[in-house]
Amino acid sequence: MDVKDFYYNLPKELIAQDPLNDRSASRLLVLRQDGGEMEHRHFSEIAEYLEPEDCLVINNTKVIPARLFGEKMGTQAKIEILLLKRKEKDVWETLVKPGRKAKPGTRIVFGGGLLTGEVVGIVEEGNRLIRFEYEGIFEEILDQLGQMPLPPYITHQLKDKNRYQTVYAKYDGSAAAPTAGLHFTPELLQEIRARGIRIAEVTLHVGLGTFRPVKVEDVQEHHMHSEYFELDGTAAEIINDTKRRGGRVICVGTTSCRTVESAARMRLESEALPGGDFSGEPGIWVRPCSGWTDIFIFPGYQFQVMDALVTNFHLPESTLVMLVSALAGRERVLSAYEAAVQEKYRFFSFGDAMLII
Repeated sequence: MDVKDFYYNLPKELIAQDPLNDRSASRLLVLRQDGGEMEHRHFSEIAEYLEPEDCLVINNTKVIPARLFGEKMGTQAKIEILLLKRKEKDVWETLVKPGRKAKPGTRIVFGGGLLTGEVVGIVEEGNRLIRFEYEGIFEEILDQLGQMPLPPYITHQLKDKNRYQTVYAKYDGSAAAPTAGLHFTPELLQEIRARGIRIAEVTLHVGLGTFRPVKVEDVQEHHMHSEYFELDGTAAEIINDTKRRGGRVICVGTTSCRTVESAARMRLESEALPGGDFSGEPGIWVRPCSGWTDIFIFPGYQFQVMDALVTNFHLPESTLVMLVSALAGRERVLSAYEAAVQEKYRFFSFGDAMLII
């Protein structure tokens, strides 16, 4: 399977640079897995496609203002830091630009001294480990000094930080937003609940590994970076009960998909162990769990839990296009993307959405 099999042509003017004023006013392309006709709707109408036995799985991670701008102590050289993942209390794995200025022992000052950091190591792909020093609460200082880590294809300044958060964001930890969830408003979620559809909350802290370009020709040789996830007992019960009742598990975003499929994989692995306690127990698809996942979903993958997906339009040749193709078929997905281009849909993080049912 060649990475070029997932290429499509996208005019740059279709890359959304700004979020809409009304989250749910974005467009919605409905793609049916059974080969039915595509539909062009608006996101505010999504509840019409949901049934009372269904459940929505949403990712309640919260994006941290992870982009910091500082100066190298002693030379005042400008350095940009992107926080990727917390390794210890005050030690973070980071992406540093320019990296050549950040050798071990380098000290960096942010906000006139409100925050300082020291490079204490170099890890995979040249990422730096930085130990931070400060007085007070790190998250409050970060909120004061940091900027939202918008993807590089967004060149406009974000006026309101909250527009790169879902309305249900709870737990700090992401370096990027789970963007399919940006379309939901409290009113739309209330309408969905009023129809009898349950909502299961999971957490996956989105790292940049999800969005890294595939640099190998053979898709199967690509390695995903790991991301931390949690699926608690309440979410597990909603998901399992939905499956038992014959309802659909509809994931909001590829991160929610990767969470439930990782949980299913973890359950199957635990049951395969010698003396596993749960082998053969019916009616269980996922169990409460947490950990790190590097699951890579591409065509040929057999979904264990997810039945349908709400997602944005993704970059050509990306792992996310591959995940969507695993669900709906590569040719159908690329045909839908071609239709979206012709209809001038808005693409990527602040763009329009697709419902695959």
